[in-house]
Amino acid sequence: MLIGELGAAELRRRLCGGGLGLRLSPFTVRLYSRFRALASAMAHMYADFPLADGAFADFSITIRSRRWWKPQAVFELDGQRPFWPLPADQAYPMFEWGLNWCIANHVQDYLILHAAVLERDGGALILPGPSGAGKSTLTAGLALSGWRLLSDELTLLRLEDGRVQGLARPVSLKNESIDLVRRLAPHAVLSPASHNTAKGTVRLLAPPASAVARLAELATPRWLVVPQFEPGEETRLQPLGRTYAFMSAAQSAFNYAELGVTGFELLADTVARCAPYSLIIGSLDQALMVLDELTATAVTEANAS
Repeated sequence: MLIGELGAAELRRRLCGGGLGLRLSPFTVRLYSRFRALASAMAHMYADFPLADGAFADFSITIRSRRWWKPQAVFELDGQRPFWPLPADQAYPMFEWGLNWCIANHVQDYLILHAAVLERDGGALILPGPSGAGKSTLTAGLALSGWRLLSDELTLLRLEDGRVQGLARPVSLKNESIDLVRRLAPHAVLSPASHNTAKGTVRLLAPPASAVARLAELATPRWLVVPQFEPGEETRLQPLGRTYAFMSAAQSAFNYAELGVTGFELLADTVARCAPYSLIIGSLDQALMVLDELTATAVTEANAS
């Protein structure tokens, strides 16, 4: 059964009672909350995800209400409160940000990179970069233009074979990026805007149903592209030295040091598998064209060989 097949009343009953179970391959999350706005957001953003009834939860998350005057949202993981409260109207993005934190800080079965990742023809495009580099905007554009979304924030590399496991959760858009994506795809499903967050105005883009349906499909790293959004500049893709590519990926890894030799060898192998590039993004449309040309060339060469 899918989350979207639950009626509004049943979804709220679960959130307020025994919890709403979400199967986010490869993790299961159980969410508790009495926030009506959060219930509405989950119904729209996770409509195509399978319900996890009775399953063991890797993460049990509660978003509590605090204070009746200027109400706040409080994030709890298994009864612990790792973050300061946020205004109540930020309850839904708080869930998304908090879940990212849970995975990045508690999962050791994967090498985890702070990087977006998408798939085409079995090959994974990994986009590492700090906040503000433009990776979420680029990820949204690619996901709405035929690429399969694997993750907006977290690249999960399997320790046993280096392949990428997808999450396909909603994509976080900030400020000007919201209008860019809305112009690209007017009918895309976006969450209500949360204003005055630490990141400015935030809306989340629901993942395409086709990406959610293929959560179990793995992808092989094929391209590693370090993006940088520079409005008004000419969009250009340039080859990147493997040493710099390795350092960029290592700086983006959450648990690289904890995994020791295993993490080093897996990251080195991942970079060796990939064609590394830097991408200056002058405009979203141009960036999408450049990456389509890159991947089309790779597929043609592979078929010719």
